[in-house]
Amino acid sequence: MIRNQTLMNTLRGAAATPIDAAQDPAASDRPAPADGFEVLLITGMSGAGRSHAADCVEDMGWYVVDNMPPKLLVPLVDMMTNAGDGKGVHKLAAVIDVRSREYFDDLNEVLSHLDDLGVKTRILFLDASDDVLVTRYEKVRRPHPLQHGNRLIDGIDEERALLANLKERADMVIDTSALSIHQLSTKLYEAMVGSGPKTVAVHIFSFGFKYGTPTDADFVADVRFLPNPFWVPSLRELTGWDKPVADYVLNSAGASEFLDAYEKALLVAIDGYAREDKHFVTIAVGCTGGQHRSVAMSEALAKRLRSHGLDVTVSAREQRKRK
Repeated sequence: MIRNQTLMNTLRGAAATPIDAAQDPAASDRPAPADGFEVLLITGMSGAGRSHAADCVEDMGWYVVDNMPPKLLVPLVDMMTNAGDGKGVHKLAAVIDVRSREYFDDLNEVLSHLDDLGVKTRILFLDASDDVLVTRYEKVRRPHPLQHGNRLIDGIDEERALLANLKERADMVIDTSALSIHQLSTKLYEAMVGSGPKTVAVHIFSFGFKYGTPTDADFVADVRFLPNPFWVPSLRELTGWDKPVADYVLNSAGASEFLDAYEKALLVAIDGYAREDKHFVTIAVGCTGGQHRSVAMSEALAKRLRSHGLDVTVSAREQRKRK
């Protein structure tokens, strides 16, 4: 997540008045924003979970900027969509709060300009009851940003009035009063991505036990029970990515049965992880040297999991050793 100070310093010279720049006739000569570019505004009541929501959205692949004045959205979007290579950021999330009241004076105009640019814009509004907000602030022993030396409830009331119109136009409103941080994450994934196992990103990597058991895996599978292609002269210098080795491994006795059982077990676990707000799973598949059996079995397992609609990536830990 990019904090606002560095970003603001970068953008100050880009446009003294971003809105005026967008109105400049020369702006019509600029290329249109990249296809699929999206802006998500994360806002709502202080203490309702904006920071956690920003963390969750960042985990979903969004580029997140925190506490950014709305006026800077226009030059930032312009900078990102005119990078030139078309491979830059396509999902920008901006956390906007009420630390400066004047920020909201420009918000409607800025949103209108983003519409003119053809940028898909959504607003996520986080809310909570007054009682819950008071309790949360008392726990962290911090004043409300609009309290100004008055009662805590005075700051909450002022903020609620200030945000009333923005809440009305929000695309998503989540009340976090009765939600834990994990339940809030689940709500956000349901709103932004969907629900169920498809919200879990899976990474599978092969490794060699002789180089050490990995410490960063949720599951470790040992496929050394399969015959080792290393002892077949024609296969020794190949790897599990080569078809002769893959065929040798996958056609070995027990390979299909193992994959059938392991696939079934992993699907049960991944479904449970989705319910428990765990959206990243790492699976290690090991053999002796990490070149033949583990590589072939990793690729076969990934293919099976992808057939269920899961997002699966694969790597080989010992690939450098082969080179």
